[in-house]
Formats: sequence, C-alpha cells, structure tokens
Amino acid sequence: MATYVLVGGAWLGAWAWTDVADRLRKLGHDIRPISLTGLGDRAAEGSPDTNLETHIADIVDTLVNGDLHDVILAGHSYAGVPITGAADRAADRLSQLVYVDSAPIPNGVKYVDTYSPPVQAMMQRQIEEHGDGWRWPLPSWDELKNTMGASLAGISEEGLQAFRAQSTPHPFGSFRQALNITHPDAKPLPKLGILCSFREAQLREMIAAGHPWAQRLSGPEWRFVELPTGHWPMWSEPARLTEILHEAGQ
Repeated sequence: MATYVLVGGAWLGAWAWTDVADRLRKLGHDIRPISLTGLGDRAAEGSPDTNLETHIADIVDTLVNGDLHDVILAGHSYAGVPITGAADRAADRLSQLVYVDSAPIPNGVKYVDTYSPPVQAMMQRQIEEHGDGWRWPLPSWDELKNTMGASLAGISEEGLQAFRAQSTPHPFGSFRQALNITHPDAKPLPKLGILCSFREAQLREMIAAGHPWAQRLSGPEWRFVELPTGHWPMWSEPARLTEILHEAGQ
C-alpha cells in the first residue's frame, strides 16, 4: 500500500482530512495529514515571519524526519504551492504529486498575484482590520462564493459550522513570498489534477488559449480526474476523493 502526505489549503490544518484519512487507513495506506506552521494545531507557531519557505520546510521536514519514501504528496487549494516547492527540494522522496482543486504556480510568482485586484483588496482589508496586519481570517461565505468564486457546494450546514469553528487565520506571508524553484531542469514527477471547479474540457481550452496558470498543467506528466463538487471535496465528496486517492496509489 502507499504512503500519503496530505496538506490542506488556506485556514486548514490536519483536521480537515480526518474523514478522508480514516477511509484511506482502512484501505491499508500509511496516511500523514499535516498542519503547516500557523495553522490548525500549529496555530501558535505562526508569526509575521511565517512565509512560503516556512511551509515548504514543514513538508520537507515531514518527509525527512519520518524517513518517508515513494510518497504521494497531495495539496489542496493554496497547498498546491508549497507542495510544488517541497517537490523541488525532496523529489527523491516522492512518487507523485496530487493537486486537489489546485495547481502549481510559475517559478518566481507570488500566490497573491494569482488573484484579481478586487480579491487582493478584500484580502488586504481583512488582514489589516482583523488579522493584526499579517494573518488572513476566513472570509464570509458570501465572500468565498461570490467574490473569490470558491464554491461551498456539497458541504452541510454542520460542516460549514465546523469549518468556521476550526479554521485558523492564515499567515499571509506565505501568499506574499514568491515561489523559488531551485532545480528548474529536473525531470518532472507524475502529477494528478483532481478537478472540482473546472471540467477537463474547460482546462484544455484554457491551456490552448495560453492562460498563464493553466500552462503549468499542460505537460505529459499530467493526468486528470474530474470530481464535480465544491472547492472542499474532503467534506463534500469524501468517499469519491478517497477512491481517487486510493486509485492513485495502485
């Protein structure tokens, strides 16, 4: 069976994977959901100095300290950025990367710059007013859906309440620091994109049209599986997400 390291997106810790992790363990896999610095059970470790390199190091440390090899490294949403960085630093410990409704960003790009100016303005306002100038609190449901386009489809009211209660303001330095790829000519690892917000046909159209971030999903190392649901499939479609991850490890 396979070894998985699971990394959640903004505001999430290891807790976000509980259902999926339990299901995968019952299938015999070794599952390591982790919290990045400043998030989840590591909320107290965050500071204004927490940045993208901090989160990359968190993942690499998990791989090295656990003496893990042939790992399937999965990142949801924001975590697609630090798993890309971790793969650059520790490719010899990985068998493949899984992007759960996420995508890698180009070398030298800041994650915040992938958002539209109105969303960036909303982020900055919330950080200044409610995040001590360095943490981004979970926006309202309306802002997530209608300003950011992050669908909450499939999450129960109870699930939304748990999301709100357990979320951690995100250390925004990780959004403001550019991704630094140190081995740009390395052989690419196999990659699986789990598509929730886009159908594969839409993605292919974006690639053909030259959409900047879509180009990062155009190489021969990529394959895709559609999982039509909201942006948080670990809660809206845990059984199907588990099935896809399980199949990736076969």
